[in-house]
Amino acid sequence: MRARYLKGVTTGIMIGFTAGMMLIPQADRSTRRKMKKSARVVRNTAEDVYDYMKHIVR
Repeated sequence: MRARYLKGVTTGIMIGFTAGMMLIPQADRSTRRKMKKSARVVRNTAEDVYDYMKHIVR
């Protein structure tokens, strides 16, 4: 059950970030690069936390 919750939270974060990217298409190149880099960091962190929590739940 906890794993489903974490997966849902992670999915929500990614959907929110994607929606934000779509809502500001006029952002300049450097802003988009920073946002993409931040997205990678958030995604990697979320994956690490999910894997860690999945291991603990078992």
